[in-house]
Amino acid sequence: MSTRPVFDPQIQAKVTACGVIAVLVIDEVRDAVPLARALLAGGVTAMELTLRTEAAIGALKAIRQEVPEMLAGIGTILSPAQVDTVVKAGAAFGVAPGFNRRVVEAARDHGLSFAPGICTPSEIEAALELGCRLLKFFPAETCGGLKHLESMAAPYLHLGLRYVPLGGLTARNMVDYLASPLVPAVGGSWLAKRDAVKAGDWLGITAGAREARTAIDRLRQR
Repeated sequence: MSTRPVFDPQIQAKVTACGVIAVLVIDEVRDAVPLARALLAGGVTAMELTLRTEAAIGALKAIRQEVPEMLAGIGTILSPAQVDTVVKAGAAFGVAPGFNRRVVEAARDHGLSFAPGICTPSEIEAALELGCRLLKFFPAETCGGLKHLESMAAPYLHLGLRYVPLGGLTARNMVDYLASPLVPAVGGSWLAKRDAVKAGDWLGITAGAREARTAIDRLRQR
């Protein structure tokens, strides 16, 4: 079992401080910078651009250049070749929906902070073998939600694993997840939906981000 961390502790600390990663599908590179600025204005400082459109890499490059204060990563990484691409584009971190050993090994070899997706104990143990300590719990709600995560994570509590849930999370239920010591942050695809980005609804996106920021801060002040 590898002891080398796959996710850089400093980057993980930034993700934890934010508490929510805006998970985004972006169709036009020109929307990247105003989108990042809208999220920052609402207090969301971490974002994941998914590799579901051809604009994702160009969007990442634009954000890295013009909005460097945003912690910008790439999601839906499905192959070692994509790892190479996102590293060259300057991604702060990478995420996948599932566990693929070759992808995790490529991320580790490139020094890319990476969180593979898991929803079973077997996947947790496969990820552990490669040194992963921050994992994406996906799809969270249809896999059984927080109750399932807490039961599944119980045998590994002594290892200090942490999980970022994504899939079915909303502004209403995110606080339930964040109240668990297992969860340093959640993935928020509701923060900037594809249609809102296409429409350039930056004020609406800022308002949603601010709502999430307020809820997280309130929880952490208890």
